[in-house]
Amino acid sequence: MAGKYDLTFFTATILEWMPLLADDTCKDIVLDSLRFLVAEERVQLNAFVIMNNHLHLIWHILHPNMKADVQRDFLGFTAKAIIKHLKHTAPEMLHSYQVNAGDRKNQVWERNPLSVDIWTEAVLRQKLSYIHNNPVKAGYCTYPEEYRYSTAAQYNSLPDDWHFVTPCFV
Repeated sequence: MAGKYDLTFFTATILEWMPLLADDTCKDIVLDSLRFLVAEERVQLNAFVIMNNHLHLIWHILHPNMKADVQRDFLGFTAKAIIKHLKHTAPEMLHSYQVNAGDRKNQVWERNPLSVDIWTEAVLRQKLSYIHNNPVKAGYCTYPEEYRYSTAAQYNSLPDDWHFVTPCFV
């Protein structure tokens, strides 16, 4: 596990809380980006959940990368890939993500994602519980480990597909 002062709880929300991530292909775009960041040694990913309109992560930004740069690149890449996906599969949805901004004509993510440093093991455990119980609270499943787009199964020593995730503890 990374040093306890090196972990960050990160939350990003889809523009106006629209359920864009209900599309599993969009969730897979997010996962592919996370896999890339891990493979390129920009982050160590410790936990995640991808909900229909937001996501939560616990990650460690690896030196010499800067937190703001990694977050910007992650959100920028996923936004472009999701917009490209929509252009091919659901062009009628694009109008929902059009913005009147000088630097873009489409926006997927809300501005100013939440990024909070984790300072203690108690806070880490609280954030892990929050992440893993989010699908239960939303009514997606009965037990956290039943939800596919989460690391809850991995933390409960069950089979999972998240070999790029480094659990904080099991």
